[in-house]
Amino acid sequence: ETLPNVWLLESQGTAEVWSNGLRIERRFEVANEHRTYEAYPIGREAGPVVMAAPAGIVYHTTESHLAPMEEQQNRRLRIIGESLLGFIRDNRSYHYVIDRFGRVWRVVQETDAANHAGNSIWADGKYSYLNLNRSFLGVSVETQTASQGEETPATPAQIHSLKVLTEMLRSKYRIAASNCVTHAQVSVNPGNNQVGYHYDWADRFPYAGAGLPDNYRAPVPAIWMFGFTYDPSLVTVTGARYWEGLVKAEARLREDATLNGAAPEVYRKRLSQRYRTLFDRLKSKAETSAEAKQEIKKESTE
Repeated sequence: ETLPNVWLLESQGTAEVWSNGLRIERRFEVANEHRTYEAYPIGREAGPVVMAAPAGIVYHTTESHLAPMEEQQNRRLRIIGESLLGFIRDNRSYHYVIDRFGRVWRVVQETDAANHAGNSIWADGKYSYLNLNRSFLGVSVETQTASQGEETPATPAQIHSLKVLTEMLRSKYRIAASNCVTHAQVSVNPGNNQVGYHYDWADRFPYAGAGLPDNYRAPVPAIWMFGFTYDPSLVTVTGARYWEGLVKAEARLREDATLNGAAPEVYRKRLSQRYRTLFDRLKSKAETSAEAKQEIKKESTE
């Protein structure tokens, strides 16, 4: 595919300007744990591949308190926005935030992980990715979606910023358009083995406005690759666009089961066992890393 061509024009103090008009505010920028992660090759028996560059982008909504977008609300809008950015900085929640006015704020540095995706799964033509805090960049729009109507609640300024920010990140890291997806599409619940644990951007994400194909149509990898299921009532919450990816994923799972000479439910159990093996491996590594950090912290205080 043809990737955007965007380059850094200038960087001065607390702001950057890029060749496509993107301006990044850096006043809230912080470091976090450096990014490295494992990607799992698809279609061949091979061990995980260790990577450091981000493989994709996950889009979020802040679901935070909002004030009316009115001129007389300027002071309140600024106070709410600054408070939100401070909270996100303290929790290392996202790499980028697009505020109500369309301003783009870098929070967690791109070289580091952010705490934005939790239990999550996605895949491209070469690799599958689990728990995308490290492997994908997190971009959040200051807005709410849970109780909105049919139209996207993002403002035209925010949609424009989504487009130029996405162009820059795809150009810089050679990110495939198919790896630019929403939190609802990647979120899973290992407790009940179902997709759709988080609903942000489960519908109405402006893919076209962001310069991307409609990735809601993509079969959800958690289903066809790792045997996850979904609650049928999910469609009443998310809408038909997300539902299409679920239906396609179920169809692909059944096709793969036939090709492997197994009944769909038997094949689903095999996939689920594979996911549980990888999940337990990641959990064990995370616990070991946390213990090592605690030991280092203890030694430094003695």
